[in-house]
Amino acid sequence: MSAGGGHGGGRGRGRGRGLEEEHVEHVDERWMASYMDMVTVLMCMFIVLFAMSSVDSQKFFQLKNSLATGFGAVDVGKIDTATGVVVSVANANASDPAAKDLGTAGATSTSAATASATPSPTATPAPTPALTDLQIATQEIADLSSVQAALKAAVTAQGIDSIVQFTIDARGLTIGLVGTDAFFAPNLATLSPKATAVIDAMSPILAGDKREVTVEGHADRHGVTVNYATDWELSSARATSVLRRFVEVGGVAGERISAIGYGSTRSVTTADTLDAMAQNRRVDVVLLSSEPDAVRALIPSILAGQAGAP
Repeated sequence: MSAGGGHGGGRGRGRGRGLEEEHVEHVDERWMASYMDMVTVLMCMFIVLFAMSSVDSQKFFQLKNSLATGFGAVDVGKIDTATGVVVSVANANASDPAAKDLGTAGATSTSAATASATPSPTATPAPTPALTDLQIATQEIADLSSVQAALKAAVTAQGIDSIVQFTIDARGLTIGLVGTDAFFAPNLATLSPKATAVIDAMSPILAGDKREVTVEGHADRHGVTVNYATDWELSSARATSVLRRFVEVGGVAGERISAIGYGSTRSVTTADTLDAMAQNRRVDVVLLSSEPDAVRALIPSILAGQAGAP
């Protein structure tokens, strides 16, 4: 009995230990509660995020169509891309007369804007034909004649026009102070009162011109015996006296004027009469033409033609 009891007792104790061991295996199942809580929180978070990211499609398409209409585009309605059906603009215009009219008006407006923005071609002015040398020479003669008329009027107003001669040639305008006895004392380069009157009358006109001026002194062929060694010195001194009066009193720019003494090398006559010698004793004031040689060479022939014209 004791043995049986002992054996039975042993089996009882064995079954008790088995139940205790089975119960111990499930003690750590409490982590499942925490896991389920975490999954629940994550699910709630994703639901919130999805709700925040959802877009009201109806309002979106209303905004799109409004902007498209404002910029002249045609509202073709909502495109059903979910079912694979796409409505083209051409089909929309064909099915909607109002949209077709809107598209035509938009195209017309665009064409008009493009036409107004395109600059109209500007007519190119015809090139001005270049003047020929003959035309330039003719104009130069007219300009020199105008200066001559002004100078003549100035000396005439002083009553001294009889001792001044004017000549236009290929060089320009020559103002001849003829008979140096009226302008200088014999064998001297000092200006007489009549000489200063002539120079002062012409100075304002010559000072206002842009051409260069040369003052050329001349002498007769009989030589000089007092005050100057040769005619070169006398002619140069007289030309310099006239130049200084033009510059220092008359206001002619010094860089535009020069003095030259020719002595007796450029006599206008070879006669030995008193009148001939008086013509050779002269001072010429030359207003030089600034035109090219080819133009100035035409001046004498033009003047000859004008003189022979009826």
